[in-house]
Amino acid sequence: MKLNSVLFLIIGVIALNITAQNPLFTHVFTADPSPHVWPDNPDKLWVYTSHDEPGSNNHYGMTGYHAFSTTDMVNWTDHGRILHLENVEWAESHAWAIDAAFYRGQYYLIYCMKEAGIGLFRTGIARSDTPGGPFTDLGYVKGVEFGQDPALFIDNGIPYLFWGHDRKCFAAELNEDLMSIKQETYVDLTKQLTHVFEGPWVHKRKGKYYLTYPGLTPRRWPEKMFYAVADKPLGPYEFKGVFIDDFEGQSGTNHGGTVTYKGKDMMFYHSAWLSGGLSETRNVMADYLKYDKDDNIIPIIPSKAGLGNAKRTRTTLLLEAENGFAAGGELYNVFVDTWIKDYSGKGYVTNFDNPYDHVSMLAQVAKPSKFRFKVRYASPDGESNHDILINSRIYRAFKFPQSKGFTEIDFGIVDLKAGDNLVRILKRDWKPSKGQFAVDYIKLEQVFEDEN
Repeated sequence: MKLNSVLFLIIGVIALNITAQNPLFTHVFTADPSPHVWPDNPDKLWVYTSHDEPGSNNHYGMTGYHAFSTTDMVNWTDHGRILHLENVEWAESHAWAIDAAFYRGQYYLIYCMKEAGIGLFRTGIARSDTPGGPFTDLGYVKGVEFGQDPALFIDNGIPYLFWGHDRKCFAAELNEDLMSIKQETYVDLTKQLTHVFEGPWVHKRKGKYYLTYPGLTPRRWPEKMFYAVADKPLGPYEFKGVFIDDFEGQSGTNHGGTVTYKGKDMMFYHSAWLSGGLSETRNVMADYLKYDKDDNIIPIIPSKAGLGNAKRTRTTLLLEAENGFAAGGELYNVFVDTWIKDYSGKGYVTNFDNPYDHVSMLAQVAKPSKFRFKVRYASPDGESNHDILINSRIYRAFKFPQSKGFTEIDFGIVDLKAGDNLVRILKRDWKPSKGQFAVDYIKLEQVFEDEN
């Protein structure tokens, strides 16, 4: 790397800790963002991402996905892991790019992994009744060979699937159950998309269909972002040009999607700013997407300002106790209940009756960091004593005062290591429980070094 690039990255990382909007999420390595506003809540923006493992030097270590949400583009919630390789029986590796969709009253995650024993990329479908997951795998889409980098575009109630890999791009209409393509609609878009390599995404504007994608010129890394326009979802498409060119600190790859939120068009993509230029540990970026008088996309020049808000972004990890194994945690001799009202998510965890009964939740972090640790709980029958373990180490013995309903308690600052952190709430002794104790969720609020 050239000296000026190194200086840019060092200065950039320092500046990112002060007021920057890019990178968007600074606590965890993320890539391949899929932004959406769901029709049942237009005030909330959701972004679904892949996850890069800290310290990795390849993309083989990608094994799961995250969901983020915001209502103001400054304060974000990381809903934790929403699907993982271990939750997908047919897959063996490579949890790469994703998309999401709201279809017939349900939320769907569209992702790609390699099929076990074959090594062929498949496009998987998972479903949840809440946008923050976790998602349950339904299998892979039939009729899609080498289904890498899928995007699901729904137009007038009709689902279309786009996918691409290694200088090729394909599309087809899906059947109503989303589990197979309509073979008669299958099209090869490769020759229509100059420099295409992978990662198609489609959005609609003024009756036109914009297909954006990462490409190489020719076979020259890193990827640039290009686009083409059509009158119909399946084309034919007219190539328009590049709209994100080379920039300092970019990753070898690029991938992203567009969204209109509160009347503004935005482009989400990724770079390697957070890791200091390591292409295998990436971060999500966002900039406004603008058009000229002829409806051509005006090129985006990535900057620390990003979406232009003077306040830096801040992320809180909100980890629902009831999600258990599906979100990387565990419920040991406890169960999910809904008797105490005003819980969040799908319920709460209770029945901490015996020693070692516990609930654990997974917090994934890019670098060693400090977080403010909060627990939402209820203890209707009196004070409860429990140990908190972080990464199998007793962090502190906590007292939970009596609370007939759910309340949030602040336990101060905790340290998390880079990578996976298991946070466990554990019954601490052999004494019989005095009554019901319930855990709704834990919060880990991002703390910046200049705030210590």
